[in-house]
Amino acid sequence: MNKLFASAAEAVKDIPNDVTIMSGGFGLCGNPEDLIRAIHARGITGLTVISNNCGVDGKCLGLLLGDKQIKKMISSYVGENKTFESQFLSGELEVELTPQGTLAERIRAGGAGVPAFFTPTGFGTVVAEGKETREFNGVNCVMETGLTADYALVKAWKGDAHGNLVFRKTARNFNPMMATAAKVTIAEVEEFVPAGELDADMIHTPGIFVQRVIKAGDYEKPIEQRTITER
Repeated sequence: MNKLFASAAEAVKDIPNDVTIMSGGFGLCGNPEDLIRAIHARGITGLTVISNNCGVDGKCLGLLLGDKQIKKMISSYVGENKTFESQFLSGELEVELTPQGTLAERIRAGGAGVPAFFTPTGFGTVVAEGKETREFNGVNCVMETGLTADYALVKAWKGDAHGNLVFRKTARNFNPMMATAAKVTIAEVEEFVPAGELDADMIHTPGIFVQRVIKAGDYEKPIEQRTITER
């Protein structure tokens, strides 16, 4: 089955307002930049976004945040975005902060059809407020629910028209699990290869989880924190 779309704009043209989107990436690495820009251009609003972080001001998910297209963020780390801070403090943005490992496991659980699980992370903190707790082998744990989304936007290093994907290094942190946890997964790939060329043993996400693929081309790949040594 050929899942290749002509452009990012075509791949997201039927996404409505007020949906939940997972967006891959870790910091500014492995972000689906083209797909985010296409959603920004369409002006889709009322989004609940599940992502490790929300980019930085004016970059990646920060584009959507800056134009107030996001109403809620479910994230782990938000410290590099001043717009995020101001919208949260003013009450414009709803935020659900989740420990990073717990966020990853909530997404993995959602993709695996696991409705909830227990973890010791967060017990005795505000993270546990209002949640069921239980003791296992003398360890107090908090119940966390699995996460799913209407759409997942993921960024892959290599991919084919069947939707088989290979991720590279840090970009593999959240993208593969998000690809399994949405009703519709849209993947943008840096290197598009003919079907059958990818070594089956090297595929990270099989095409069965992916509904749409685009060949991405205009990557800025911004640096989140640039530190240099004075000579």
